This record gives sequence, C-alpha cells and structure tokens, in this order.
Amino acid sequence: MTTWISVCNLSDIDPDTGVCALLNGEQVALFRWGNSDTVYAINNFDPFGKANVLSRGLIGSVGERPVVASPLYKQHFDLSTGECLEDTEKSIKVYPVRVEAGVVALGAA
Repeated sequence: MTTWISVCNLSDIDPDTGVCALLNGEQVALFRWGNSDTVYAINNFDPFGKANVLSRGLIGSVGERPVVASPLYKQHFDLSTGECLEDTEKSIKVYPVRVEAGVVALGAA
C-alpha cells in the first residue's frame, strides 16, 4: 500500500520547469509538463556529475519520450523510467507522483 505525502502545490511549479522536494531524506526533482497537471518525479542526483542538480535541468522530449537534460554534462534522463538515453547502464530512481485538488503528492513506501 502506498502512503502519499503532500510536498507542494501544483502552482508552486512553473510550467516546463523543475523544483526540488525532500522525501524521507532523499532529494526528489519534480517537473511540471507544460500547463497541464502532469508532474514527473525523479531522484535529483546526477550520477555523472555526482551532484544534486537535476531539478535545474531543462525538460523536453526526445521522440515521444519526456526527458530532462542534466545541467552539468547534458545527459538526457527519461522522466517516466529514469533511464539515461546516452548510457543505458545508468538510470535514476523514479517516484510515484499524483496531483489531487492542486496538491502534488509523492508515493512513499
């Protein structure tokens, strides 16, 4: 059973940008896709640059895949799966996320 923890209001995330939240001691990067209620949540740690910076990356798409480009070395991470497009040996954690009544909540185990 998933426990949902409210982390911010949807209005706290500007369209097509990211913010960072803390969940059980882990930094989570939250990205709002356009003006929609679609929010993606991934680990904020860039495994290439060894820094918590992904929330500051640029989001877009590669083909049909929603991605964030790391602000350090520009690797693209799939926002749905956490897979690195340039190096499939590397991936980052993806968190369950939902938006209800304008509140963004993350799923915690």
